[in-house]
Amino acid sequence: MAAVMTTPRIDIEPAVTRTVRRVEPCSVARRGHRPSAATYWRRRAVAVAVGLVVLVMAGKAGAALGGSPLAVPERHPAASQSVVQPGDSLWSIAAELEPGRDPRPVVDQLTAARGGAPLVPGEVVTLPR
Repeated sequence: MAAVMTTPRIDIEPAVTRTVRRVEPCSVARRGHRPSAATYWRRRAVAVAVGLVVLVMAGKAGAALGGSPLAVPERHPAASQSVVQPGDSLWSIAAELEPGRDPRPVVDQLTAARGGAPLVPGEVVTLPR
């Protein structure tokens, strides 16, 4: 048979006991207390200032990223002049000067006005009227 041995339980208290004190926040401790009118308006002014700063920064970020998708596209007057870019031909310039129309009459007008001179990049070509 097995022998069972038990030891008495002894509770030892610590030499120093800790005290925990719960501190209530100001808003809970003074329930029913309202801030003064000056504090109310100061908080309101700070909130408006922060909102305006956020709005301005969002506008600047939008402008830096390509503008607003709701912006109205610029309207350009009917082109009667074109600046020659490298690789341009009379056909590409005619298509730019009179978009949506047959470029052959415009090419003929440009050729007659230029007297057969070659195109030079940077030159301004004007459509004779």
